Amino acid sequence: MDAQMPGVFYRRPSPESDPYIEPGTVVRSGQTIGLIEVMKTFNEIKADRECRVSKILLDDGDEVDIGQTMFEVDDV
Repeated sequence: MDAQMPGVFYRRPSPESDPYIEPGTVVRSGQTIGLIEVMKTFNEIKADRECRVSKILLDDGDEVDIGQTMFEVDDV
């Protein structure tokens, strides 16, 4: 899944929280799987289809560009 906007990526809603997903998680369409912060506004990243997340390519605080791949996924 690719980024739809540039910003800073986060795997969790707050530093004390568990990540939204881990590798191996099966997600449903529309499920929140991360956040991108743009100008102090947090935008939820939603799964665009049901799939299994095989790899998360970014860590908390990594900068992301439009079109950059954030997750590797497999169809279920």
